[in-house]
Amino acid sequence: MRYLEWGKTGLKVSEVGFGGIPIIRLGVDEATKVLHRAYDKGINFYDTANAYRDSEEKIGFAFAGMRDKVIIATKTGRRDGKGALEHLENSLKMLRTDYIDLYQLHQVSQERDWDALTAPGGALEVLQKAKEQGKIRLLGVTSHSRTMAVKLVKTGLFATVQFPFNFIEDAAKEDLFPAARELGMGILAMKPFAGGMIDNARLAFKFLRQFPDILAIPGFDSVKSVDEILSIYEQPNHITEEDLAGMEQYKQELGQQFCRRCEYCQPCPSGVMITPAMGYKVLAMRMSPSVAVEFLRNPMESVTKCVNCGACIKRCPYDLPIPDMLKTHYDMWEEHKLVSNK
Repeated sequence: MRYLEWGKTGLKVSEVGFGGIPIIRLGVDEATKVLHRAYDKGINFYDTANAYRDSEEKIGFAFAGMRDKVIIATKTGRRDGKGALEHLENSLKMLRTDYIDLYQLHQVSQERDWDALTAPGGALEVLQKAKEQGKIRLLGVTSHSRTMAVKLVKTGLFATVQFPFNFIEDAAKEDLFPAARELGMGILAMKPFAGGMIDNARLAFKFLRQFPDILAIPGFDSVKSVDEILSIYEQPNHITEEDLAGMEQYKQELGQQFCRRCEYCQPCPSGVMITPAMGYKVLAMRMSPSVAVEFLRNPMESVTKCVNCGACIKRCPYDLPIPDMLKTHYDMWEEHKLVSNK
């Protein structure tokens, strides 16, 4: 395993990290095996979130007694100070620690998010105080909107930025990542498999390894998946014409067929929770249908409010047929719900 001097963060991180969503579908014993396998293979960076059900608790259990051996990142989606502090305290408890290495403001993609975060008594103010108290070592931010992410980076308030990056969604290399590098920020690449749409690990990581200062955080749900991905890092990276052709084929087939969660379509005038509902298919693949049914119950129930007005289609920069996709996902959710209730 190679380790990175990660910008100006002061952290020395493994060249590939561990994304904490998939372990929510594992039992505690199996999740512990997977986490320990990753650690034994050299991974020292573990990314989770308050919203990832019991992911924090499993990571805390697995690494009890070895806190100084791992770097833990977690997140809050709350914008208000009270809520963010509640999330932080809960994360500290679940992770069995008295400090978080990297605490991230999650999915800051719209101006209204930023306005709420920076308001008096907002999450940013409260978390900065928590950092002064030693509960947080570094503050970071995540986003799915490149325009917003660039703005957040340029505030100079954050040590890291996390953004989707893969060979389908690679625009961040043009402006966001250079801006982050200029300020010495650590860069996290989420969604290395484009939210589950890329099913060729070799191609996915051949692409990502071209950017050695970017920390990719794939999700792992088995010892086998840990071994598969880390075996790619055991060899020199060489991209062939065949690899490039394979990447291009994915772009052609998937480029307009999945939601990037940029949230330009929001807000829906009828109250549909478009972004999470658009992600149902991928989430069901990652978490399992039985978990996804309950995890996204509110967004999926909101789909019935859609009146097919077309406002979301006009706003979508990727020209996605959002109402049709929502209907497909709703039907899938209904099917999964019936199976889960049997």
